[in-house]
Amino acid sequence: MLLAFATLFVAAGITYAQGCGMSGAGAQQARAGNFDDALAAFQKDIAANPDAPAPNCGAGIVLDLMGRSAEAKKYFEKAIQAASTPQARANAERSMALSYAFEGDCANTVKYEQMVLEYFVSVNDFYNQGEIADEAARVCIDAGKLDEAEKWYKTGHDLGLKQPDITPDRKDLWAFRLEHALGRLAARRGNEAEAAKHVGAAKAILDNDAALAAQQAPFFPYLSGYVDYYLGNYKGALEELQKANQNDPYIQCLIGMTYEKLGDKAQAMEAYSKAARTTAHNPPAAFARPFARKKLG
Repeated sequence: MLLAFATLFVAAGITYAQGCGMSGAGAQQARAGNFDDALAAFQKDIAANPDAPAPNCGAGIVLDLMGRSAEAKKYFEKAIQAASTPQARANAERSMALSYAFEGDCANTVKYEQMVLEYFVSVNDFYNQGEIADEAARVCIDAGKLDEAEKWYKTGHDLGLKQPDITPDRKDLWAFRLEHALGRLAARRGNEAEAAKHVGAAKAILDNDAALAAQQAPFFPYLSGYVDYYLGNYKGALEELQKANQNDPYIQCLIGMTYEKLGDKAQAMEAYSKAARTTAHNPPAAFARPFARKKLG
């Protein structure tokens, strides 16, 4: 369980959360995509109570979604400084990490994710230590920092396995996540044989664990489609990606990228339009929303 993170998302087998999150009228407007109204609502709350963490977090999230991440960071910094507990501070630090993710900044994302990781170390929560390390890795691979991503994916795997009461299915989950990551990294490096090895290993894990396979079913075609895309098999990539989670903005971007390679601009723009509408504040959205908005002009 993610201790203080209330709103959960899942991507590539990882449970993502909203960090310090949003609430009230501003949150309602943001979820509807009314970002100007959402920001005005949060700023009104901040004017009444400048050091309140919640509206500062809300304003930061909305500004990231608006493509104004440089402004967002001053609000996240207020939320960090005003946090009343170590847990609340970690939540705000995680939102700051994601603000850097919206800029494709691997190094600063890692800097703040390490602060969050230290919190989970302090409470002996090995599962979330692994999750946070994997989250940092996800941002780095999307930013093209492949060596840094590999380091953090392996760190996440090793930290997760330190859980004292870990169950066999949880071990399988960490193994699947690592093979998933290594397969994508190999494809990004153009190493077809290495990528195929990891795709095969990921499939074998699911084949041997029916319960895990039922939970992780959408993430295998994400892996195989991703690998096909980066190795230049665009028809195969599209076929696989269309089996993945069609509501994931990152998958929508990958589908748009694949249609572009296939010369179908109309379908690509449709996929990017879907991705650009995400109102999430997590790693898939941190890549997808800025990328899609740029594609759409």
